[in-house]
Amino acid sequence: MSMDLVFAALADPTRRAIIDRLRSGDKSAGELAEPLPISRSAVSQHLKVLETAGLITRSKSAQQRIVALNADALTEATVWLQSAHDEWQQRFDNLDRILAEEVPTDPATTDPPTAE
Repeated sequence: MSMDLVFAALADPTRRAIIDRLRSGDKSAGELAEPLPISRSAVSQHLKVLETAGLITRSKSAQQRIVALNADALTEATVWLQSAHDEWQQRFDNLDRILAEEVPTDPATTDPPTAE
């Protein structure tokens, strides 16, 4: 699975809404389309993007197409995001430490500028 495809798929608010609805369980394509203010054809295109990214799977059950969330794809994205978050948090912590060493915390302790 390509992380680029996952994040590109999640960049769209309609696709995120679909993912949110699937968190409560599998749904038919029709059920996913009902609350959305777009055509069923547009929903189908969004589902195709999500499927290509590996975020959902689609199967056929009788006359319905059932859509299921692929939690593994979300887990991989979450692991990557957490790793990036941890790295940046460490950088900010280091910056805070450096700034605390260089800048006095009490303005009363700083020497006033001298007139020459």
